[in-house]
Amino acid sequence: MTLRSFYSIIKIMEFIIEDELKKLPHSPGVYLMHDEDDVIIYIGKAVDLFNRVHSYFRKTNKTQKIQKMVSNIAWFEFILTDSEMEALVLECNLIKEHRPKYNTMLKDDKTYPYIRVTVNEDYPRIQIVRTIKKDKARYFGPYTSSTSVRNTVELINRIYGLRTCNRVLPRDRGKGRECLNYHIQRCMGPCRADFDDDERYSEAVNGAMDLLNGNFDQVLKLLKERMQKASDEMRFEDAAEARDLISSVREVSQKQKITSGDMQDRDVIALYRDEEDAVVQIFFVRNGKLIGRDHFMMTHINGKEPSGILNEFVKQYYSGTPFIPGSIMMEAEIDEKELIERYLSDKRGSKVNIITPQKGSKEKLILLAKKNAKMILENNRERIKREEGRTIGAAKEIAKLLGLEKADRVESYDISHISGFDPVGSMVVFEKGKSKHSDYRKFRIRSGSGNDDYASMKEILYRRFTHRGSEDEFDAFNRMPDLILMDGGKGQVNVALEVLSSLDISVPVAGLVKDDRHRTRGIYFENIEIPVDRHSPAFALMTRIQDEVHRFAIEYHRSLRSVHQVHSVLDDIKGIGKVRRKELMKHFGSIEDIRAADEEELALVNGMDAAAAHAVYIYFHGEK
Repeated sequence: MTLRSFYSIIKIMEFIIEDELKKLPHSPGVYLMHDEDDVIIYIGKAVDLFNRVHSYFRKTNKTQKIQKMVSNIAWFEFILTDSEMEALVLECNLIKEHRPKYNTMLKDDKTYPYIRVTVNEDYPRIQIVRTIKKDKARYFGPYTSSTSVRNTVELINRIYGLRTCNRVLPRDRGKGRECLNYHIQRCMGPCRADFDDDERYSEAVNGAMDLLNGNFDQVLKLLKERMQKASDEMRFEDAAEARDLISSVREVSQKQKITSGDMQDRDVIALYRDEEDAVVQIFFVRNGKLIGRDHFMMTHINGKEPSGILNEFVKQYYSGTPFIPGSIMMEAEIDEKELIERYLSDKRGSKVNIITPQKGSKEKLILLAKKNAKMILENNRERIKREEGRTIGAAKEIAKLLGLEKADRVESYDISHISGFDPVGSMVVFEKGKSKHSDYRKFRIRSGSGNDDYASMKEILYRRFTHRGSEDEFDAFNRMPDLILMDGGKGQVNVALEVLSSLDISVPVAGLVKDDRHRTRGIYFENIEIPVDRHSPAFALMTRIQDEVHRFAIEYHRSLRSVHQVHSVLDDIKGIGKVRRKELMKHFGSIEDIRAADEEELALVNGMDAAAAHAVYIYFHGEK
């Protein structure tokens, strides 16, 4: 038991919920519910902590989710705040930090790229950032595609030649050489000592911000003039470059869709849900143009109305994003609209309105977002369905094929060596049709069985089923498989059954039977070869298990060879070094013969003494 769990038990023993409820104040704050393992399972805020927390323990009608949550509460704590607004901010921060089991959770934790124009500097730069600071710079975004952002910034710098260096100008002007961008005409070079074209640099910055605002006409006009002039002067490479830039600008402009003529920044949010999950779709409208969209999965939504789910989404999403638009359009009124408007307005530094459009183009945009959310959830459902067919469905099919109740946990084993040298074993585990890497295990073969794969397999199976791991019931060695799948037919299956029988363990064992071309043709179970449809999910899963156990064994063997190309089981015997190992192999010729020798025979080998001979003997045979 850890020190933490010890103190948790003490805390729970001292905590009597009925008594602690009486101590709650009639004040705003945040409450945190803990289970018996001291894990925070729910976080909420309240205007009146006394009334809110009491409501969980009253005998009133509650949703199934709330009833289950309350049954798991071992103790609770609370944090007082001066206002409901402070409680809201604290609740948002704590939920993001602890991600409690019973809170409706925003699954994605994304940060978006922004384009920053450092207009607070004498010679502004264009940068890509993921946080917004109050530094008087101009920010554009958020953008959902990092690639698009990088392409846009590169395009702007190619067109306008703005600097990309970190020099402090004009202080550092004339200090050091000009960079490569200046020499290839990608930068005006404001760092030069003789630079005297501040007006042209300012015009370039304004042009760049026009492009970021979606005003492409001026940019296209500038590039067309540049292309024509280069063509007239027979600078055809420059003309071609201008032509390519025109194509790039047009491509960027076509990706933006006009959604309104008011040039406002707004987010458009809609929801689509089923019984277990929900998808929230958000459209980013900047300067009246739809510049991107994103979607978020919401979990633990049972019993929640759409307004409640959207309420949780808004709090979690905007507590983590640096940019908040002046207007947020929602498909439904949220529960704490006024409070959240105040919270977001304080964070933004200016008024934020949350509106629910009922008609017109704004409502159509909401419907479009909802349509996208529905499509995403249905596609996700289909993907999950296909995945379940490939995994859970395949495991059920194997169980049905063999007449088992279930095959949720399948273990498979393999041996790897080169001509009996450095034999190793591997154990892989698949649960509900998916590989469970945390339960994989490796074995160094100790018996010196060399080329005898059956003997090596007996050893690793015996070690696996007699070993006991930690007290944790989820330890790989403490859980019995529903099925052992051997990479081989009757012989391998009988080896496994022999070991299990000697240990009085009852676990079904099946083996993969191969044809003359070493391809799996069926499955051997209870002395019968059962054919398997090669196009079925069951066959695909068996093949994945087979490939995985081979891969794991071979990789382990390869790792050992890379550490020491010439290694012997003798290296694991205390007191047997390189010289004695060489003499033993020279004298007996093989590990098998060394294993068969008695102590007197071992002691006759050059360089061996009685103690070394005894160490070798007990390694293979144990104490007498």
